[in-house]
Amino acid sequence: MPAILTVTMNPTIDLTVEVDRLISEGKNRARLRTVQAGGGGINVARCVHRLGGTALALHTGGRETGGRLDRLLNEEGLAHRRIEVDGDTREAFVVGETQTGHSFHIVPAGATLTAAESERCMAAICDAAQRFPYLVISGSVPPGLRPDFCAELVRRMRPYDTRIVLDIAGAQLREVLHDRVFLIRLDRREASALVGRPIDGFAAARAANDHLLGLGAADHTITTVGALGAVYSDHIAHHQLSAPPPPLPPRSDACAGDSLIGALTYRLAEGDPCLRACEYGVAAAAATVLLPGTEVFQRSTVDALVGEVRTQTVVRGIGASSDFAPLRQRQTARSGGDRGP
Repeated sequence: MPAILTVTMNPTIDLTVEVDRLISEGKNRARLRTVQAGGGGINVARCVHRLGGTALALHTGGRETGGRLDRLLNEEGLAHRRIEVDGDTREAFVVGETQTGHSFHIVPAGATLTAAESERCMAAICDAAQRFPYLVISGSVPPGLRPDFCAELVRRMRPYDTRIVLDIAGAQLREVLHDRVFLIRLDRREASALVGRPIDGFAAARAANDHLLGLGAADHTITTVGALGAVYSDHIAHHQLSAPPPPLPPRSDACAGDSLIGALTYRLAEGDPCLRACEYGVAAAAATVLLPGTEVFQRSTVDALVGEVRTQTVVRGIGASSDFAPLRQRQTARSGGDRGP
């Protein structure tokens, strides 16, 4: 039985193509690189599988493209279960320029879910999740899903011991902030909306984490800061995780966040303390951005990079806020003893 259940409310079939360079006139002759199932939770399950773990990917699926999504997951060997919906599963496109290294991710909104389909999804998730130690809800949601869907799901899961990890955005995130979960991950856009200023460094990321912890939204928070790395926080301290210097130029950040969450949750399920798991997640994200399109890391690359993650701990004061003054700082080496909860 896998330890991790992932939920993808709005999956995709990701087609990745390469061109020398995009032009605005004539035809862009492209080379097909990959066709694979995608969407936040599916990508997380793929990352867990890549690391040697097992996860069950619970996802919606509809019509011909939903059937193709199932076939792609079966061919990849990922354990999954489909929640049937009427609308077509969406298709997304990644165009990579080989001359510049730039990548363009084009993602449609997806088919609209009816109220009955939303309730069917809720029932299916709750029925499955109560048997798993970890539930990961990741990625965008389809049109028609009520704004408090994730919040209601968290409330229905309260009687169970399942640890909930959220990587969500927009109204779904705002509605869930007063329903405590185990861990919330913020990207820079969502964190900026919460604190009202750009997330341009570790201090701003600490402020976003303080905001979540102050609301009681989560026991653990992690906010990513692009190429700098991330800040992981609990009620005791902030831990600034500096990403390892990349051995190659970055190529695509399409699955960096999913890689972080997949690696982090895998390590938690393996028994690591949260700080150690977050360090591994930062290394996984760094390994993924070296690859084109929606490809995710190889484990050997993550294992090589994790020793280069540097952690600086800043102890939080009582009643810490976004303007808190750190009481003390200490450098911690990755090779030290177990740290964090």
